[in-house]
Amino acid sequence: MDFMVAIIILLILSPILLLLIAVLSIVNRGNPFFKQGRPGFDEKLFHVIKFRTMNNQRNVQGELLSDEERLTSVGKFVRKTSLDELPQLLNVLRGDMSLVGPRPLLVEYLSLYSPIQRRRHNVKPGITGWAQVNGRNSISWKAKFDYDIWYVNNVSFWVDLKILLITIGKVLKSEGISGRGVATAEKFNGSN
Repeated sequence: MDFMVAIIILLILSPILLLLIAVLSIVNRGNPFFKQGRPGFDEKLFHVIKFRTMNNQRNVQGELLSDEERLTSVGKFVRKTSLDELPQLLNVLRGDMSLVGPRPLLVEYLSLYSPIQRRRHNVKPGITGWAQVNGRNSISWKAKFDYDIWYVNNVSFWVDLKILLITIGKVLKSEGISGRGVATAEKFNGSN
């Protein structure tokens, strides 16, 4: 089901995707995509694919600037409309992700999870999920994990369908894209 829906969405949105690839190639000097290792089902690592919304500018010490400083004007629009997530449909086609499931988080967080939080890896990660439709980046990490574990315990076709339908409304309203006081999401440190 994930495979067929991903193919249909890619075909329908191909003109928008091609336009975004062209614009982001110009803005990002040739590389419209962002790839990063993330843990998936059973904590197996894969490379998530998203549209690149930030540049790689660094300070005089060679450290990356903050997300807010690196977020391009085109990137802000792409994030606000959630278009940056569309390349993850390729991850769905490859079997790394589902349309619905807990969002794949950073590898560096793996060692910080409690045993209960680690259960989020008992299912494939998703492009959208229960935490995303209940606040996305505007809710606490505890709430995100609580929603992820609720999903793991209640996964079904009907729950997935409900999440997909709610996601459409959330994307149209651009809700919960940024965390409080940050351009993207607050970093997880194991206690927040």
